[in-house]
Amino acid sequence: MHFTPRKPLRSFKNVVFAVIIMFVVSNFIDSPFTRVLAPVSASAVSAAVSIDDYIPADVPTSGDHDLDLVIERTGRNLGVDPRLIHAVIWQESKYKTDAESHVGAQGLMQLMPAAAKRFGCDDRNDVEGNITAGTKYLRFLLKRFDGNVTLALAAYNAGEGNVDKYEGVPPFGETQNYVRIITGRYGKTYHPVLTPEEASSYFDLLPSR
Repeated sequence: MHFTPRKPLRSFKNVVFAVIIMFVVSNFIDSPFTRVLAPVSASAVSAAVSIDDYIPADVPTSGDHDLDLVIERTGRNLGVDPRLIHAVIWQESKYKTDAESHVGAQGLMQLMPAAAKRFGCDDRNDVEGNITAGTKYLRFLLKRFDGNVTLALAAYNAGEGNVDKYEGVPPFGETQNYVRIITGRYGKTYHPVLTPEEASSYFDLLPSR
């Protein structure tokens, strides 16, 4: 008895036809089924990265993601580079939320009672409140000294009056080391005073679209 081998042509045509139908359905017909099957666009993937949860890759980390997010959001909301905030916190407290100095400065950004009150911080041990007040103070000093990071840091450490008195960084060993270490970590001596929107663009603080 002679058997003629099956030819795969018909089944191949069926597969091709099915693929074409799926393509047409998934791309031109809107339904819950097709929305599940349709490929996710690159823009949709990008949009999935919430601005509130975004931290640029080159921003330092404290080792605590929640704390990093607070620093990032505070910097973005106040128009201050989070990289500078990280550098200040590292020098002030090494990210210890309960840090307290011998002169009474407290918290991550080592706020003195007068500075805390001046910039609206009622509890210096509150993480978000401390960072917000400290960053407001930094922004105030950057504006006062025309974006000069060196002078702003010197004033943060030794007081605005001493910077005015000595017309520059005061001749105090602690303050000079403070400025040297932070500017070294930050890598910049100029920080433009911008609106939060302008700063977010200038410092690349938003996820790409």
